Amino acid sequence: MSDAHPIGSRRPGLWAGVCIVAGVVLAAVGAVGGWLQHDAPGPSAQPRTELTADNPPAGLPTAFTTGQHLHWSGCISPPAARTGYDCATMKAPLDYQKPDGQTIDVALIRRKATGPNGRRIGSLVLNFGGPGVSGVRGLPAFLDQYRPLLDRYDLVSFDPRGVGATIPVRCGKTADDTGYDGADACAEHSGPLLAYVGTSHTARDLDLMRYLLGDERLHYFGVSYGTALGAVYAHLYPSHVGRLVLEASVDPTEDLAQKQVSQVKAVQAAFDRFAAHCAARIRHCPTGDGPDQAARRMARLADRLEKKPAPAGAGKNLDADDLAYAVSDHLDLGTDGWAPLARALAALIDHNDGRLLSKGADDVGSADRAATSPDDSRAAQIAVTCADSSLRPGFERLERDEARVKAASPVFGAAWSTGVYLCYDWPFDGERATLRVNADGAAPVLVVGGTGDPTTPYLGARRMAGALGDGVGVLLTAEEEGHGTYPQNRCVTERVDRYLRTGRTPAPGTVCRGSMSQGSYGSAGRLSAHGSPASGG
Repeated sequence: MSDAHPIGSRRPGLWAGVCIVAGVVLAAVGAVGGWLQHDAPGPSAQPRTELTADNPPAGLPTAFTTGQHLHWSGCISPPAARTGYDCATMKAPLDYQKPDGQTIDVALIRRKATGPNGRRIGSLVLNFGGPGVSGVRGLPAFLDQYRPLLDRYDLVSFDPRGVGATIPVRCGKTADDTGYDGADACAEHSGPLLAYVGTSHTARDLDLMRYLLGDERLHYFGVSYGTALGAVYAHLYPSHVGRLVLEASVDPTEDLAQKQVSQVKAVQAAFDRFAAHCAARIRHCPTGDGPDQAARRMARLADRLEKKPAPAGAGKNLDADDLAYAVSDHLDLGTDGWAPLARALAALIDHNDGRLLSKGADDVGSADRAATSPDDSRAAQIAVTCADSSLRPGFERLERDEARVKAASPVFGAAWSTGVYLCYDWPFDGERATLRVNADGAAPVLVVGGTGDPTTPYLGARRMAGALGDGVGVLLTAEEEGHGTYPQNRCVTERVDRYLRTGRTPAPGTVCRGSMSQGSYGSAGRLSAHGSPASGG
C-alpha cells in the first residue's frame, strides 16, 4: 500500500458483563505462545540506559506494575521482524474492574532508537488503524514512514485486544477457523472475551504499557481508528498525556449509523472529484464527461456485474459490491490512485476485464494484509466495533438507516448500506453510542485532518479537536485528497515531527496546502485512459 497508512475501514460500518469461563480464556491466551516466539537477545550496538517511570496505573496489583518487567528478545514471528526488532509480552488484567481475576498476554514489538541515549525522549507507541490491524506485523510493514523519528524515540507497537496474538477473537465455523461466520459463531467460540476487546479496555492496556516502557507520559501516534484509541486514552488519563498525534481522525460525536452516512458521502464526493478530473484531463475517460454521467455509467456497470460478475484473475470474480470497494481503495490513495483507477475502469467497462481493478485494490491493501491476518481481521474489526457501540436498533430503524445510506451515494450507497446491520444481533451490549473523549487538563493533542479524506471525513477531525477540550485539541488541516496525509504532505510531516520532537504544536488554524490546493492536481498534459500521454490541452 503506497498510502500513508492502512485505512480505518474500507468496508461499511467498520472504522471506527458476562461470566468468565476460565478454560476458554486460558485457551485463547495460550494461543499467544504458538504465534509469537522469541530468540535470545542479540548484542546491543551501544550501551543503553533504560528509562523508568514512577507513576504506575492506579488500582492495579503490584504484580502488573512494579512486579512486572518487559523481557525483550528477538522476534521469530512475523518473518519481517526477525532482524532489527525486539518482541515481548505484557501481562494485563482481562477485566480492569476485577484486576485479581483472569490475565491476558498483550503482544508487543519494538524498534530501538538510533540516536544518542541523552537525546532519546522515550517510546512512541503506534497504532495503525482498523480496528483489526496487528501492530506486531504492522511495525515492520510501515517502518519506513516513521523511520526519521528513530533518532529520538523507540518505535513500539502492539496487537490490541482481539487482534493477532492478543486474545484473538474467533468467529469462524470452528474454534480453529479464523474466518467470520457471524455473531453466533463469535459468541460460541469467543463469548467470554467479547465484552473485553473494546477500545476503553485497550486504552487501559496502553497506560500499563506506558509505565512498563518507562515513560511518565504516553507518546502516541494513532491513525484512523487509532485516533479513537488515542482520544479515549486522553479522556481516561489526561495527566498521563505526552505527545499524541491523531492522524486522519474519526468523528467522536457520531454514532455508528451516522458514521455510515458521513463516510459514504465522503467517498462519493471523492469519486466526483476523480470523475471531474478524469473528464478534464484523461482522454477517453471511462466515466464520461463529469460526475453526473459517471454516476450513470457506474450504475449500469454495477447492474451488469450484479447479474454476471467479471473475471478478475486467480479464480476470482468481481461483483457489484467488489466494484464499490475496489474503487474506494483507489480513492484512499488520493490523486496517486486516479490514473490507475481510470485504466482499471476502462478495462472493466470496455472489455469486461476486472483484473486491473481487483489487482489494484489488492496492491492498495497489501500493507494492510502484511499487518493483519487476512482471515481474522474482519472478526476483530466487528468485535471491537460492536463492543464499543451500544447501538442495537430494531428492524424498522434499520430499514430507515439502510435507505438513508443508499440515498446518500449513487455509486457506493448500496454496498455501504449493509453496514447498518453490523451489530444489530451482536450477543453483548456495547459500551456507548459515541466516544467519550473530553480530556480537560491534558497536554495539547495534535489532530490532523485532510479536507478530501474519503474514509474519515474532515469534519470528524474538526469535531475531534473541539471535543478534546479547549487548549487540548489542536487541529492541523491538510488540503489533500486521500486517506491520511503523513508522510506524503511535506508541510504536515514537518509540523508533526516538530511537535513529536519538541512538544510545540502548530499555530491555531494552520493549513497545509496539497493536492486540493492545485486546480490541476499537478497533472502534466492530457493522458489517455490507457496511461500514455495523448495530444491536446
